[in-house]
Amino acid sequence: MAEGFAAFWWQDLRGALAPVPVAVGPCGDRVLLGWAGLSGSIALALYLLGGYHAGFALLNSLGAVQPQWPWELVTVLGDERTVFALALLGSRRNPRLFWALALAAVLGTLFTHSLKPLFDAARPPAVLPADALNLIGAGHRRGSFPSGHSVTAALFLGVWFCFSCNRWLRLGLVILAAEIALSRVVVGVHWPVDVAAGLMGGFLAAWVGTGLSGRWAWGAQPAGHLMLVAAVGLFVVWVTLPASGVSPGAAWLLRGIGLAALAVSLWHYGLSPWWRWRKRRPTAGAG
Repeated sequence: MAEGFAAFWWQDLRGALAPVPVAVGPCGDRVLLGWAGLSGSIALALYLLGGYHAGFALLNSLGAVQPQWPWELVTVLGDERTVFALALLGSRRNPRLFWALALAAVLGTLFTHSLKPLFDAARPPAVLPADALNLIGAGHRRGSFPSGHSVTAALFLGVWFCFSCNRWLRLGLVILAAEIALSRVVVGVHWPVDVAAGLMGGFLAAWVGTGLSGRWAWGAQPAGHLMLVAAVGLFVVWVTLPASGVSPGAAWLLRGIGLAALAVSLWHYGLSPWWRWRKRRPTAGAG
């Protein structure tokens, strides 16, 4: 019985991955390069015209408007733990997108963690007095450039952008990425230059990652796909569910997405195949 289910389960997974197209995203897409270029141009213009801290006071003042909890929820959407959980949530239904996200995440991580120690820029709480800053949540002090949350949001939504042909959805994804990036300034932990540069890096990572996923199919094949699912699942259990370092007002959202991702994965990769295998057994025996 166990061997019979194992064979069925493996064939079922192969069948789910087989229809995945080889070509780069269906609309796939130099338009995203335009958004990356625009974001980079904004970062450069801010720096040249007003210096590294340009535009902060105006945007951060939005954090003084009550209530503040919506900004906490928006900013946690750019947390890498949220993105990993969301990726796991749709891994079985959209395996090709899941693989593109994995590649984009590697590129985005290299972009972020190579520049942060290189510049080691001070964040607003380390520069401004408390009465000149609207701080929502924890006040980080170092590693300001670029904004990691902005990179993460842009690469996640940018990959989705490449797999969509609906122009209104694509526009909405870019706007949501920009709003998540803006939230990092509003909560008082990044400068506008940081988030604009982060959006540029994230959009570029999404574009390159989507292109690579169409040329290298390892992560869209059963063995590679399962390894990625297992790695992301462990990440969600050990890093996402504790929700450490997140404000109490947003921790419930992070944990909720993580639990939903684990529950859906258990269904798609375990319970659903087992249930379908059990239903097939009498028919197979009668034949």
